[in-house]
Amino acid sequence: MNQSELTSIARQLVAKGKGILAADESTGTITRRFQAVGVESTEDTRRAYREMLFTAPGVESHLSGVILYDETIRQNASTGTPLREILSAKGILPGIKVDTGAKPLALFPGETITEGLDGLRERIAEYVEMGAKFAKWRAVITIGGARTPTSYAIRANAQAMARYAALCQEGGLVPIVEPEVLIDGDHTIQRSEEVTTEVLWTTFDELAAHRVVLEALLLKPSMVISGTKSAEQANAQAVATATIRTLRRTVPPAVPGIVFLSGGQTPAQATEHLSLMNQMEDLPWEVSFSYARALQGPAMEAWRGKPANVAQAQQLFYQRVRLAGAARMGAYRASMEASA
Repeated sequence: MNQSELTSIARQLVAKGKGILAADESTGTITRRFQAVGVESTEDTRRAYREMLFTAPGVESHLSGVILYDETIRQNASTGTPLREILSAKGILPGIKVDTGAKPLALFPGETITEGLDGLRERIAEYVEMGAKFAKWRAVITIGGARTPTSYAIRANAQAMARYAALCQEGGLVPIVEPEVLIDGDHTIQRSEEVTTEVLWTTFDELAAHRVVLEALLLKPSMVISGTKSAEQANAQAVATATIRTLRRTVPPAVPGIVFLSGGQTPAQATEHLSLMNQMEDLPWEVSFSYARALQGPAMEAWRGKPANVAQAQQLFYQRVRLAGAARMGAYRASMEASA
């Protein structure tokens, strides 16, 4: 796939009114979420849950793509049709998570490095053969006081993301680069902005050094937000303002789109923040979403592994997707939650 085709796919993923569903939870992560709602995590229950989401009526109106986990891209629906083909038939692009998770960074207590580069070229070729159009790699940056994160941890993760992005573009996938600054902790929104600025500066420095084509990638950042334990909780407008200010300073306008992660926010918070950002003028990139729990949470609570609950769960999922689609256009209002 050439650069023009990759650029076209990147733009398709950030089409007006649409965003991305992150359904790429690892087996360990989805097992913990299933346990919280009383569902045993097996290959079949994981398949049934994701099939419920992908077949929800109307979601294609607001979803441009879905990030899949390795298990999911290989699974068939109850009808025998591969799940990835169900998405493609609805005009939703299938994507794939390719990193193998964040592991402790040696000699840097409390910091991590994301692994998964070994054999990635070959895995990309296999995923392209399966029909994947884009990929995702997540780095995890923790704010732990004045000395954490270290510049070394930020640089090491940026280098890994750039190597991943280069391999994706070489192999025919649009890379989504996800440097997540965690909101756990007692840091202020000012500290969040400071760290996020360094993370994004470093990330784009490494992307340039690795000759990654910016027009053919998407950025999936965290929002600039107060730590969950901070005594000073910034309001929604302050979050939107600080986030866009940070992005204007660090993200080149050649990047076609920014697809935010929800990062521990409630569905309503993530949706409101996104909408406020899209109400700002002269944004140089499309500003959209790539949410997991902020779209799935209410549906999983309703589903609880019972076939009788599928229709209700699908309706709740559609409602969250619809609200995120409205936020994508700056048209979300908190009052819409009551009628959702």
